[in-house]
Amino acid sequence: TPKPSSAASDVYKRQAEMDSLYVLVVVGAMAAGFVQGLSGFGFGMVAMSFWAWTIDPRLAAAMAVFGSLTGQLLAAFTVRRGFAMTHLLPFIAGGLLGIPLGVMLLPHLEPLIFKAFIGALLGIWCPIMLFATRLPKITAGGKVADGVAGAVGGIMGGIGGFTGVIPTLWCTLRGFDRDVQRSVIQNFNLSMLAVTMATYVFTGVVTRDMLPLFAMIVPAMLVPTLLGARLYVGISDLAFRRIVLGLLTLSGIALLASSLPKLLA
Repeated sequence: TPKPSSAASDVYKRQAEMDSLYVLVVVGAMAAGFVQGLSGFGFGMVAMSFWAWTIDPRLAAAMAVFGSLTGQLLAAFTVRRGFAMTHLLPFIAGGLLGIPLGVMLLPHLEPLIFKAFIGALLGIWCPIMLFATRLPKITAGGKVADGVAGAVGGIMGGIGGFTGVIPTLWCTLRGFDRDVQRSVIQNFNLSMLAVTMATYVFTGVVTRDMLPLFAMIVPAMLVPTLLGARLYVGISDLAFRRIVLGLLTLSGIALLASSLPKLLA
């Protein structure tokens, strides 16, 4: 039997790599979509825990922002919790200031260091909050502190679609009930992700060759997102808090697992 030529082997190898990429994109979008529907945020963190292993950081960031925005649009029509405008506005004001900085940092950021930092933050802080019998309710700082949390969310959104991480932790420490927290995070994320995606398109972060992958993300995440949103309706405040913090903890561990070995090497 004749052996395949070197050129044919290269074609087979490239095809296998593309197939594995497609599988990774679809599986990550399905898992992240379910989390998005259930908690109102988290698409970027969960998707990155799959995509960060092998996908180029700029491509992964663009896909995470696109998937997060799609999930927020679905959630806006399936789980409506008002606007909680008094709580929401400081977050949005801060976030709009933070997004341009995050987008400017994206091309110059060392992805491994960023992932390790976020992973360590989530992996240490979230379990403490998860297992604490009584969380301290923070009232200091008022709207200014809320705006700072929003600005950090905006910066992280510009870097890779992680808009909801810090605002969610802050809302939890503020003692917001689940519907107020869902309203703030859902509407904050929707606003920030729309601005981030428009900025990505305007600055050339999103390119034409990314569009086929974007087209795969939407059908992959559609049903899981709707299932997650449906499950959210029937859970209590305590269960919601545990789910949110548990998912953030798992995302942090996954980010550390994908970044620390490479940093240590």
